[in-house]
Amino acid sequence: MTGGSQGGGPKKARIEIIPLIDVIFFLLATFILFTLSLNTTGGLRVSLPRTETAKARDPSASVTISVTAEGTIAWNKDPVTLDEFLLRLQTYKASEPNPKVLINGDENAYFSQAIYVFDEVRKSGISKILIETRLKQN
Repeated sequence: MTGGSQGGGPKKARIEIIPLIDVIFFLLATFILFTLSLNTTGGLRVSLPRTETAKARDPSASVTISVTAEGTIAWNKDPVTLDEFLLRLQTYKASEPNPKVLINGDENAYFSQAIYVFDEVRKSGISKILIETRLKQN
């Protein structure tokens, strides 16, 4: 026997696919979880009240009306006066064939302010009204 190597020459490099697939699935799962944790509301950032039956709401094809702790009303992320709110509500109802309103009120806002917004939305003829809350932690 001569030389020390049996077989025919240097080993060929191989690309392992299984670890690559694992990394891709890990990145995909991370991206999905991060996306789900984003605050997708179209309104102002408020501290939503906690409930045990909270569900994520889809803000697409809807308007978000926010009531802050100070009593400010916002149309999506734009603070508005009461007159502007009523005018935008009428315009939205007239321009949208299937209007939907999400109301997110700060947990420290006065109940009467949130009821005023809810009542005005109903008086405008919009029947799809959702109230945003967050899930209560046990």
